Amino acid sequence: MGFFGFLYNKVISWAAQPSADRYLFALSFAESSFFPIPPDAMLIPMCLAQKKRVWYLSGITTLASVLGGVLGYLIGYYIFDLIELWLKQSEYWVSYESARGWFSDWGLWAVLLAGFLPIPYKIFTIAAGITNINFFGFILFSLIGRGLRFYMIALLVFFGGDNISLMLERYIERIGWSLLLILGISLLYF
Repeated sequence: MGFFGFLYNKVISWAAQPSADRYLFALSFAESSFFPIPPDAMLIPMCLAQKKRVWYLSGITTLASVLGGVLGYLIGYYIFDLIELWLKQSEYWVSYESARGWFSDWGLWAVLLAGFLPIPYKIFTIAAGITNINFFGFILFSLIGRGLRFYMIALLVFFGGDNISLMLERYIERIGWSLLLILGISLLYF
Protein backbone atom coordinates (compact mmCIF):
# COMPACT_ATOMS: atom_id res chain seq x y z
CA MET A 1 0.00 0.00 0.00
CA GLY A 2 1.31 3.43 -0.96
CA PHE A 3 1.12 6.80 0.71
CA PHE A 4 -2.31 7.82 -0.59
CA GLY A 5 -3.75 4.36 0.04
CA PHE A 6 -2.65 4.65 3.66
CA LEU A 7 -4.21 8.12 3.97
CA TYR A 8 -7.43 6.99 2.31
CA ASN A 9 -7.79 4.02 4.69
CA LYS A 10 -7.00 6.26 7.66
CA VAL A 11 -9.70 8.78 6.72
CA ILE A 12 -12.21 5.96 6.09
CA SER A 13 -11.50 4.70 9.63
CA TRP A 14 -11.96 8.23 11.03
CA ALA A 15 -15.30 8.50 9.23
CA ALA A 16 -16.73 5.77 11.45
CA GLN A 17 -15.90 7.63 14.66
CA PRO A 18 -18.64 9.58 16.44
CA SER A 19 -16.58 12.79 16.34
CA ALA A 20 -15.94 12.61 12.56
CA ASP A 21 -18.51 15.33 11.82
CA ARG A 22 -16.66 17.74 14.12
CA TYR A 23 -13.34 16.96 12.44
CA LEU A 24 -14.88 17.57 9.04
CA PHE A 25 -16.35 20.88 10.27
CA ALA A 26 -13.01 21.97 11.76
CA LEU A 27 -11.02 21.03 8.65
CA SER A 28 -13.52 22.79 6.36
CA PHE A 29 -13.48 25.93 8.52
CA ALA A 30 -9.68 26.04 8.80
CA GLU A 31 -9.05 25.41 5.10
CA SER A 32 -11.01 28.49 4.07
CA SER A 33 -8.86 30.88 6.04
CA PHE A 34 -5.46 29.41 6.85
CA PHE A 35 -5.08 25.60 6.57
CA PRO A 36 -3.61 24.05 3.39
CA ILE A 37 -5.51 20.72 3.14
CA PRO A 38 -8.83 20.95 1.24
CA PRO A 39 -11.90 19.43 2.93
CA ASP A 40 -12.51 17.20 -0.10
CA ALA A 41 -9.74 14.96 1.26
CA MET A 42 -11.99 14.12 4.21
CA LEU A 43 -15.43 14.67 2.67
CA ILE A 44 -15.08 12.12 -0.13
CA PRO A 45 -14.02 9.19 2.08
CA MET A 46 -16.61 10.15 4.71
CA CYS A 47 -19.36 10.21 2.10
CA LEU A 48 -18.22 6.82 0.81
CA ALA A 49 -18.20 5.39 4.35
CA GLN A 50 -21.58 6.94 5.26
CA LYS A 51 -23.55 6.99 2.00
CA LYS A 52 -26.86 7.69 3.76
CA ARG A 53 -25.44 10.94 5.15
CA VAL A 54 -23.85 12.45 2.02
CA TRP A 55 -26.20 15.47 1.94
CA TYR A 56 -25.69 16.19 5.63
CA LEU A 57 -21.90 15.88 5.33
CA SER A 58 -21.86 18.18 2.30
CA GLY A 59 -23.98 20.68 4.22
CA ILE A 60 -21.55 20.64 7.16
CA THR A 61 -18.63 21.11 4.79
CA THR A 62 -20.32 23.98 2.95
CA LEU A 63 -21.40 25.81 6.10
CA ALA A 64 -18.03 25.43 7.83
CA SER A 65 -16.16 26.43 4.68
CA VAL A 66 -18.20 29.62 4.28
CA LEU A 67 -17.78 30.47 7.98
CA GLY A 68 -14.04 29.92 7.60
CA GLY A 69 -14.18 32.13 4.52
CA VAL A 70 -15.77 34.87 6.65
CA LEU A 71 -12.81 34.56 9.03
CA GLY A 72 -10.46 34.86 6.03
CA TYR A 73 -12.36 37.95 4.87
CA LEU A 74 -12.07 39.50 8.35
CA ILE A 75 -8.35 38.69 8.47
CA GLY A 76 -7.92 40.51 5.17
CA TYR A 77 -10.12 43.41 6.20
CA TYR A 78 -8.80 44.01 9.72
CA ILE A 79 -5.32 42.64 10.09
CA PHE A 80 -3.73 42.51 6.65
CA ASP A 81 -1.09 45.00 7.80
CA LEU A 82 0.01 42.50 10.44
CA ILE A 83 0.30 39.55 8.04
CA GLU A 84 1.47 41.36 4.92
CA LEU A 85 5.17 40.78 5.65
CA TRP A 86 4.55 37.07 6.32
CA LEU A 87 2.44 36.79 3.18
CA LYS A 88 5.16 38.41 1.06
CA GLN A 89 7.69 35.91 2.37
CA SER A 90 5.39 32.92 1.94
CA GLU A 91 4.60 30.88 -1.13
CA TYR A 92 1.14 32.48 -1.18
CA TRP A 93 2.22 35.99 -2.24
CA VAL A 94 2.03 35.25 -5.96
CA SER A 95 -1.40 33.64 -5.44
CA TYR A 96 -2.51 36.67 -3.45
CA GLU A 97 -1.43 39.04 -6.22
CA SER A 98 -3.31 36.92 -8.76
CA ALA A 99 -6.40 36.92 -6.55
CA ARG A 100 -6.31 40.72 -6.34
CA GLY A 101 -6.17 40.81 -10.12
CA TRP A 102 -9.13 38.47 -10.31
CA PHE A 103 -11.12 40.79 -8.03
CA SER A 104 -10.24 43.78 -10.19
CA ASP A 105 -11.37 41.95 -13.33
CA TRP A 106 -14.21 39.77 -12.06
CA GLY A 107 -15.45 41.13 -8.71
CA LEU A 108 -17.68 38.70 -6.85
CA TRP A 109 -17.51 36.18 -9.69
CA ALA A 110 -13.93 35.51 -8.55
CA VAL A 111 -15.31 34.36 -5.19
CA LEU A 112 -17.73 32.00 -6.91
CA LEU A 113 -15.00 30.52 -9.11
CA ALA A 114 -12.52 30.21 -6.23
CA GLY A 115 -15.20 28.52 -4.14
CA PHE A 116 -15.82 25.92 -6.80
CA LEU A 117 -12.43 25.32 -8.40
CA PRO A 118 -9.62 23.35 -6.75
CA ILE A 119 -7.47 26.42 -6.10
CA PRO A 120 -6.51 27.90 -2.71
CA TYR A 121 -9.84 29.40 -1.62
CA LYS A 122 -8.23 30.96 1.47
CA ILE A 123 -6.24 33.33 -0.74
CA PHE A 124 -9.46 34.65 -2.23
CA THR A 125 -11.19 35.02 1.14
CA ILE A 126 -8.33 37.12 2.51
CA ALA A 127 -8.03 39.11 -0.74
CA ALA A 128 -11.79 39.76 -0.66
CA GLY A 129 -11.40 41.37 2.77
CA ILE A 130 -8.36 43.38 1.71
CA THR A 131 -10.14 44.73 -1.36
CA ASN A 132 -13.26 45.37 0.73
CA ILE A 133 -15.51 43.52 -1.71
CA ASN A 134 -19.20 43.54 -0.75
CA PHE A 135 -19.44 41.39 2.39
CA PHE A 136 -22.94 40.02 1.86
CA GLY A 137 -22.20 39.34 -1.79
CA PHE A 138 -19.05 37.54 -0.66
CA ILE A 139 -21.11 35.29 1.63
CA LEU A 140 -23.73 34.60 -1.04
CA PHE A 141 -21.21 33.79 -3.78
CA SER A 142 -19.17 31.68 -1.35
CA LEU A 143 -22.28 29.68 -0.45
CA ILE A 144 -23.04 29.10 -4.10
CA GLY A 145 -19.47 28.20 -5.12
CA ARG A 146 -18.66 26.03 -2.11
CA GLY A 147 -22.13 24.49 -2.13
CA LEU A 148 -21.85 23.53 -5.79
CA ARG A 149 -18.48 21.92 -5.18
CA PHE A 150 -19.37 19.91 -2.09
CA TYR A 151 -22.88 18.92 -3.16
CA MET A 152 -21.47 17.78 -6.50
CA ILE A 153 -19.29 15.39 -4.51
CA ALA A 154 -22.38 14.21 -2.61
CA LEU A 155 -24.24 13.69 -5.87
CA LEU A 156 -21.40 11.64 -7.36
CA VAL A 157 -21.15 9.47 -4.26
CA PHE A 158 -24.91 9.10 -3.93
CA PHE A 159 -25.33 7.80 -7.47
CA GLY A 160 -22.01 6.06 -8.00
CA GLY A 161 -20.85 5.24 -4.48
CA ASP A 162 -19.84 1.60 -4.82
CA ASN A 163 -18.23 2.15 -8.22
CA ILE A 164 -16.39 5.23 -6.95
CA SER A 165 -15.25 3.35 -3.88
CA LEU A 166 -13.87 0.49 -5.99
CA MET A 167 -12.22 2.92 -8.38
CA LEU A 168 -10.61 4.85 -5.52
CA GLU A 169 -9.28 1.69 -3.92
CA ARG A 170 -7.80 0.58 -7.23
CA TYR A 171 -6.39 3.92 -8.45
CA ILE A 172 -5.87 5.94 -5.24
CA GLU A 173 -2.13 6.32 -5.76
CA ARG A 174 -2.47 7.59 -9.33
CA ILE A 175 -5.34 9.89 -8.37
CA GLY A 176 -3.51 11.23 -5.32
CA TRP A 177 -0.26 12.00 -7.13
CA SER A 178 -2.16 13.49 -10.09
CA LEU A 179 -4.15 15.78 -7.80
CA LEU A 180 -0.97 16.79 -6.02
CA LEU A 181 0.60 17.63 -9.38
CA ILE A 182 -2.49 19.63 -10.41
CA LEU A 183 -2.44 21.48 -7.08
CA GLY A 184 1.25 22.28 -7.51
CA ILE A 185 0.71 23.58 -11.04
CA SER A 186 -2.31 25.60 -9.84
CA LEU A 187 -0.26 27.16 -7.05
CA LEU A 188 2.49 28.08 -9.50
CA TYR A 189 -0.02 29.48 -11.98
CA PHE A 190 -2.18 31.39 -9.53
